[in-house]
Amino acid sequence: MESILEDLNRKFVSRTPHMREIGAHITSVSASRGSMTLPARPEWVGDPLRGMLHPGALTVLADSACGLAVGAALKERAPFATLDLRMDYLRPAGPDQDVHCDAHCYRLTRNVAFVRAEVWQAARDEPIAAAQASFMLSTPLKRSATEAPAPAADAGTWTPPAGSEPVLPGTPIPYVDYLGIRAAGSAPDALFRLPFQDKLIGNPILPALHGGVIAGFAETAATLHLIRTLRGAKFPKSIDFSIDYLRSGRPEETFAACEVVRVGSRVALVQVRCWQKSPEQPIAVTRGHFLLTPPDAVPPPGA
Repeated sequence: MESILEDLNRKFVSRTPHMREIGAHITSVSASRGSMTLPARPEWVGDPLRGMLHPGALTVLADSACGLAVGAALKERAPFATLDLRMDYLRPAGPDQDVHCDAHCYRLTRNVAFVRAEVWQAARDEPIAAAQASFMLSTPLKRSATEAPAPAADAGTWTPPAGSEPVLPGTPIPYVDYLGIRAAGSAPDALFRLPFQDKLIGNPILPALHGGVIAGFAETAATLHLIRTLRGAKFPKSIDFSIDYLRSGRPEETFAACEVVRVGSRVALVQVRCWQKSPEQPIAVTRGHFLLTPPDAVPPPGA
């Protein structure tokens, strides 16, 4: 088994820039199951005040482990791509412990694979997050040389904002800094931008951004937009987050626009659209619920 894991880590992890960069590795694999571990790093902190990991780090691990489970369920090797992913955050995740994920591909049809996963740190029976994902099977890796490209939608002309600035000046957030997320434009039409870096590649064949990176960027944008909207009145904490992947994220800068759908006394709902070439050609759409806590009621880490 050890030699099998070494071989899988060499093929599945070391050849993928983002997986190699974050140090994730496969810990077990069996029929329709796969487990992975993300080593603890200070860069994964998303809430310095409470000492909590950024949900994006959990999403990257869950997306990767779910893909591993799909590969373990296939009788023959074939390409596949994430259709959608939902994360439910059950407990706070601290920065000083490794994160583990076990995924199970519980249903495999001719076209779609369905996967469940649990994410934990100290104890398997105390998960910090649960994931549900579906994958499209037999996704072409590239077009045939004789295949005519599909006609592009009329996206009009869109010019990215010229400038950018720190998302929260004077308040460093390790995971935000790790991804390099910046803000552009002025409220209420402010955008968030994710500059391209080689370390964000999840599919080196296309190439394409890691799906978990896109999700982490979108969830960061939603959180930051909500913080700006609330103007310090309350502090948001992720309850759940779901993303639908519409196109591959190419190796280029990515943008996000947010909409606060509803703000209640305790919960807010935010939607995000991510794109690269044009807002009319989104690569992903997301939605997430956030628990709203008064600033003076922020609990200590682990509470």
